Parts: sequence; C-alpha cells; structure tokens
Amino acid sequence: MFHRTNRRRFLQTTAATGVGFWVAGGLRAEPSKSPNERIAFASIGLGGKGLSDSGDAAKAGDMVAICDIDDNTLKNAGKHRFPKAKQYNDFRKMLDEMGKSIDAVTVSTPDHTHAAAALMAMRMGIHCFCQKPLTHSIYESRLMAKVAKEMNVATQMGNQGTAMGHVRKAAAVLRAGAVGNVKEVHVWTNRPTWPQGSPRPKPKACPPQVKWDLWLGPAPERPYANGYHPFAWRGWWDFGTGALGDMACHTANMAYMALDLRDPIAVQAETDGHNHDSYPKSSKITFEFAALGNRPALNMFWYDGGRLINRDLLEGKPISESGCLVIGDKGKLYSPNDYGGGEFYLLDGATMPADVKYEESPGHFEEWVQAILGGKPAMSNFADYSAALSETMLLGNLAVWVADKPGVGPRVEWDAANMRVTNIPGLEPIIKPAYRDGYTLDAASCTGGEVRQRRHLRPKAKQR
Repeated sequence: MFHRTNRRRFLQTTAATGVGFWVAGGLRAEPSKSPNERIAFASIGLGGKGLSDSGDAAKAGDMVAICDIDDNTLKNAGKHRFPKAKQYNDFRKMLDEMGKSIDAVTVSTPDHTHAAAALMAMRMGIHCFCQKPLTHSIYESRLMAKVAKEMNVATQMGNQGTAMGHVRKAAAVLRAGAVGNVKEVHVWTNRPTWPQGSPRPKPKACPPQVKWDLWLGPAPERPYANGYHPFAWRGWWDFGTGALGDMACHTANMAYMALDLRDPIAVQAETDGHNHDSYPKSSKITFEFAALGNRPALNMFWYDGGRLINRDLLEGKPISESGCLVIGDKGKLYSPNDYGGGEFYLLDGATMPADVKYEESPGHFEEWVQAILGGKPAMSNFADYSAALSETMLLGNLAVWVADKPGVGPRVEWDAANMRVTNIPGLEPIIKPAYRDGYTLDAASCTGGEVRQRRHLRPKAKQR
C-alpha cells in the first residue's frame, strides 16, 4: 500500500534540500528512504515509444499501474518488467480506481488518444508526460496547455531533441545573430515510412488480444482491419497526424526554439491529393509568420513523402534524409539530423558568435522528474512550449485537408487569438474534434471541488 502523506512529504523535502541524485539515467531515492516514498508512476501505452517511456519511469520511481489495449503487450510488460504493477486495458478505469495512488503518468498511445488520457490525468492533479505530437487537434493542444497551467502539474512532451546540447546550441547561435535576420526556414523528412494515400483496408476479425473499441477511444467507430494497430495508424486522419505530426515536433524543433515560431497567420499546402480518410502520399506546406519583436516576418517550408528542398541552397553540403536549413540575410545554418541533435554547419558567410550561452539539460526525462520534485519546469512543458509547438505543426494539416486535389490548395488564413480560420468555412470539426460517448474533452462534468481536492494530494511544480 502506498502512503501518500509520507511520499508527499518526501517529494517536497527532496525538492527543498536537493536529496536524490541521478544514476544511470534515472532518479534514485536516498538509500535510507522507504521504497514507498518514491514517485508512483503509471504508464498508458507500452508498445513503441511506450516501451522506453515506461522504462524511464520505472528507473525514476515505482511503476504502480500499466495500461495497454493489447493483452499480449500488457501481460508481457507485467510479467517481465513491471510484476508489481496493476494491469488495465482501459486508462479511464485505471485512473478512476488508482488515481489517488498515482503521482505521474506517461501517455504513449496513438495520437488520437493523447489528449483524452492526458487531460483526465491532469484534471486529477497527476503530473503528465505525453508523446509527440502532443495532440491530434489544434483545440486539444490549446486545452492541454490551459489545464496543465490551471492544475499546476509538471508536464513534458516527448520530443527528446529539446534536451540535446546541439539543438540548444544551434538555437542560441541563431538567436545571437549568426545568420542575421532570418527570412526562411526549410524542414524536410523521410516520412512517411508507412502506407499512406490509399483506400481503407478491408475489415477483418479483430485478434482476441486487441480491445478494438478501447483502441478507437474517442475516434469515430470503424471495423478492425490490418493496417491500423500497432503502427500504420499514423497515415489515417481519424488516428494519426501524418508525416508532419510524426516528425515536425522533432525536426522543426530547433528553429521553433530559436525563433518562437508560434501562431502562423496563414498556411498553404501542395499535395498529390487525398480522400480525407488517409493522408496524401506527399506534401509541401508553407507556414507564414508575422514579425515578432525583433524577429522579422518569415516563412517556413515543410517537405515530406520524397519532396526535398533545392539542393543548391546547401552550398555544396550533401542533403540529409531529414533536416533543417535556416536562411538569413547574413548566412545559413544547416542541421542535417532528424532531431537537430548532431553537428550543424554555418554556411554562406554565417559566423559563429564569440560567446554562445545555453543551458545544458540533465536529460529529457530527467527534466520532467526534477519538475515533479518541485524543480523548474521541463523545457518542453505543455503550458510554455510544447502545446504551442504542436499547435503550429497541426495547423499545417488544416492546409493539407483543403488541398485534397493534386496541386496547390487554398491559402488558409488563421486567427490564432480566436482559434478559427477566417476565409474558409467548415473546418471547425478538424480544429476541435467531437469525441465518442464515454470520452471527455471539455470537463463540464468535473466539478471544481473534485479537482481542488485531488490537486493538493501531490506536490506542485512551478511554472515558468
């Protein structure tokens, strides 16, 4: 049995005194402390990235509950990795039954269930780590930031490059003026690496170990078929966010960090067409940003499905499968890496500033654990960083949605303050989804008293 009062006192004490230290990538409690005084984690989604996310959580504390809709994945994790954790197929039941025993949760599910699980946990005062992209829709991103701030919980999105030294250094180099005033950002990826741009697969009997209705979660009903679980869901509008959602939170992250690329004023896409059910095989998306502070107006260009930038822009450097090129009026910065985490190059007259300062990270997951213990927020926390990053990238999919014929689609004009498209009607269901019965987006049924009561059961994390 977990004694919440003792554990809460321990967590607050470690935050105040610095007790606790980092060993082999995980937090270890002071040897003299009881095992019951460690952070109590739960993990929702145990396959794919859930394998490493749940493993990181187990290094940092005690795994008390695990959840997966696939019994094979769930039972294997319970038997071999988390024998003491209670097992669930339904995250709602897990949180209802064990919420008071859970301090923090990882959410590593398909995109369409990120917000449903994370919002429920945060509204109970549970700290939350959620995989990228943070959400499936723009409204969900905005709501995740709002709830994280209101509940004062420690949060983080799983875009690991945010903690990499080369990403932070490159962003600092750009902020210091190495390329002058930025005019363009180009970001490209080798995704999709899954089938996309095709008709739905034929329905078939669902494997007995897969709880298909729970896998669908808040999404519209459709029959089971090959090509959804466990991987190729990314290519379907109801479940994934396409190549853009899969990789932009990684590959565009360095430019976003350096240039504060929030709230585009317009987006426009060129695709080879799609059926509003599966994403197109390829796309090029233009994001237009207004001037912000000392940063002039600029455009960002996204390429996927084999589309690439003009190689001549790289000044003779070989083009990488995925990468980012930032072009200013005094030079260029080229980062030939999925995450922006490798070496970067200054080109075309750009010069390294004399004194580049940036903060090193103790590690991506470790940042979140430190925030749970009362330290400063992780850089990629929902309220200050990652929700806005996801929102920017998901705006690109609005442009893809209306570019359903081969060629360049209409320009989508965006009013960020009011979260609406000003020139094209009918996009509201893409901006804000309707959830199936049984899943909660807006919390009209959750009383403020219930939230406040649960909120004080766990340590608070300061927000930036």
